[in-house]
Amino acid sequence: MASVAIRGARKSFGTTAVIHGVDVAIADGEFVVLVGPSGCGKSTLLRMIAGLENITGGEIKIGDRVVNHVPPKERDVAMVFQNYALYPHMTVAQNMAFSMKLRGAPQAEINERVKRASEILGLGPYLERFPRQLSGGQRQRVAMGRAIVRDPQVFLFDEPLSNLDAKLRVQMRTEIKELHQRLRTTTVYVTHDQIEAMTMADKIVVMHDGLVEQIGTPLELYDKPANQFVAGFIGSPAMNFLKGKVKVNGSATFEGPNGVKLPLSQAPSSSDGRPAVYGIRPEHFTIADDGAEAEIVVVEPTGSETQVFAKLGGEEVVAVFRERHQFNPGDKIRLKPDQRVVHLFDEATGKRLTA
Repeated sequence: MASVAIRGARKSFGTTAVIHGVDVAIADGEFVVLVGPSGCGKSTLLRMIAGLENITGGEIKIGDRVVNHVPPKERDVAMVFQNYALYPHMTVAQNMAFSMKLRGAPQAEINERVKRASEILGLGPYLERFPRQLSGGQRQRVAMGRAIVRDPQVFLFDEPLSNLDAKLRVQMRTEIKELHQRLRTTTVYVTHDQIEAMTMADKIVVMHDGLVEQIGTPLELYDKPANQFVAGFIGSPAMNFLKGKVKVNGSATFEGPNGVKLPLSQAPSSSDGRPAVYGIRPEHFTIADDGAEAEIVVVEPTGSETQVFAKLGGEEVVAVFRERHQFNPGDKIRLKPDQRVVHLFDEATGKRLTA
């Protein structure tokens, strides 16, 4: 196992810059998730760690060694890809053992490591099968087993669950997290799915347009997003945003679209009349007589909760309720945000405003 340090990493394809000076510190044994929308640079950064992409500028260290110009096979990392990348003519056991055979490892050591990995992943009954005889989840386990057999310093996962159905994704992310808790190998995991990031990571790196927007634990990012992009990306359903102005007349309030008044527990100093964006998560709405009037547009019951899409001051918002309500499209309800968990963002820069 080893730490990974990324300092001022830059990547350009010709004249097009895609990674703009990224700094990330990953501790030994940590599970770090790189998350962001398509095209944000997260997979490119992972491939730079693996050595599959050359670094244009900056430095990448694995342990105490700078690996900028070290070939991939000498970096002591193992990568699990989205498409499994298994050899179709080899059995499960042969696929898992292949990298060790290339290194010329003794057969007894190979057999022992394959046996251990198969026991960890529940692949014992399938060792003599070929990939075509396995389900998608089983193939992904084989790809993970091949990485475990190598006993690397760092595991690299590149959207490994994207090809699986929803139920299997939930099962596999639990298995990957459990695997990490057992092996404690430093892990860097790339996904565009923020639910995967929230449920699996020790630390999340949110990326956007080749830059790091924020680094923190899942709950740090959820409770205290650094800017409007992070606030909108982390959380499902996404945070509601309403443009308006801060009003301070004795007590602080927010004047939203079409004059809708929304509560604030406090406001930044000298912010009276300041244009801002009011952020509130769907689960932080309650129905109250002193709430702002909203008209229901769509109701989506999921069983454990009900998602309500409504017009508030002419703008669409989403509210989530655990209680059972009889909602119908066209109904008028009064929504009150919990002012203790309201977020304010600068309208121009998107940065979080603090009192």
